[in-house]
Amino acid sequence: MISLQKLQNGDRKVLARTISLIENDAADYHNMLMQLPSSDIKITGITGPPGAGKSTLVDALIGEFVAQNKKVGVLCVDPSSPFNLGALLGDRIRMSNWYNHPDVFIRSLATRGNLGGLHPKIIEITDVMKAASFNHIIIETVGVGQSEVEIAGLADTTVVVVVPEGGDEVQTMKAGLMEIADIFVVNKADRPGADEFIKNLQLMLAPAFHRIAHTIPLLKTIASQQVGVTELMNAIFMHQDHLYKSQKKYWLLAEKAYQLIKEKRMHDVRKEVLKKQIEEQQSPDFNLYRFVKNY
Repeated sequence: MISLQKLQNGDRKVLARTISLIENDAADYHNMLMQLPSSDIKITGITGPPGAGKSTLVDALIGEFVAQNKKVGVLCVDPSSPFNLGALLGDRIRMSNWYNHPDVFIRSLATRGNLGGLHPKIIEITDVMKAASFNHIIIETVGVGQSEVEIAGLADTTVVVVVPEGGDEVQTMKAGLMEIADIFVVNKADRPGADEFIKNLQLMLAPAFHRIAHTIPLLKTIASQQVGVTELMNAIFMHQDHLYKSQKKYWLLAEKAYQLIKEKRMHDVRKEVLKKQIEEQQSPDFNLYRFVKNY
């Protein structure tokens, strides 16, 4: 039985057990979710291509929050093993300084094959985190791309992290970037060509800026040296201070509701069952679309 009172009192063992129950789709947690109080705890999503230094940047942000005596919860969504669906990277080595800190809670989650770069139960897990006495929650995703924009429907502020040598990646991801980013960060900005890359990125994003009422911040950081991290934290706070004066909060709630309704209606559909049924029906005239229609 999950103790909501202990969860709200900041019991980290209860929080860890509750997340495990949700991950494993245990029967007990649904009633607890319906008892969760409303929360205005803000969520920051950190996303970007592999190698952009997201984990190092999150580590640096944790330090900034802790320096302000804030309690921070971190969810790191890692790629899944194709065999056991567990997180391939596991707990992040770069954040090892914080694992025993009383004001920091870090949990690695696996995508479990989810194309959006997030855990399939990320909404429920995040809402449980919001009830667990944190001042701020950070979610680091696997990456970003045309199909990997779910973080925009979950986070109050989405930070897209790129690196100077990532020009081709940015060009490929351009449409998705312009749709989801609230803040851009060029990390590893001490590398050659960083200033030129930033100018090109500004030109690339200029058409998007004309369609919105505000300018999206474009910041330079060197996360490994803590350079620019304070400015990033302040930009996050500024965005979140203005967030609830806009319509985005309603879109966030609508997106979460949509995902939860979809999950509820698909609850009894399992890939392993589909595989077995397809194997049983396999024949030269097997038609996938007839199979789906009759399911």
